[in-house]
Amino acid sequence: MFMKITVICIGKLSLDFLRAGAEEYSVRIKRYATLKVIELKEEKGGASTHIRERESTRLLERIPTGAYCVVLDEKGKHQGSVEFATALERRMLHGESEWCFVIGGAYGVNENVRGRADSVLSLSHMTWTHQMARMLLLEQLYRAFTIMRSEPYHNR
Repeated sequence: MFMKITVICIGKLSLDFLRAGAEEYSVRIKRYATLKVIELKEEKGGASTHIRERESTRLLERIPTGAYCVVLDEKGKHQGSVEFATALERRMLHGESEWCFVIGGAYGVNENVRGRADSVLSLSHMTWTHQMARMLLLEQLYRAFTIMRSEPYHNR
């Protein structure tokens, strides 16, 4: 079964190395799945809570109906790469072939976005910028596909 993956994120990648890394992993992922990255404009001005609310509203509007939704959040579940790949494969086998990953802006997402999520995932116990989170997510998605297919990218 071929997967359809949508990544919805706040902001463009501003650093060259992040753009290059995200592009590299996007190209690699496309061997296994269709990938669409939706960049929503960062809100400017106002208190952080207001910015988070406005960005979260726009994120919610873009989540595809029926997609299995994973929100990246520092308070989410921690998974290793093999565990992530296993969860992805298990859900694919049960017919969930459309996935949406949501990455908030600098101030994260609100409870409405977390509430819409089928799963809330943390990439690390450490804090990463939302721009770095995008590249790390794309790398982990690529790694998951190689793990599922027993390809040599992931050193077991």
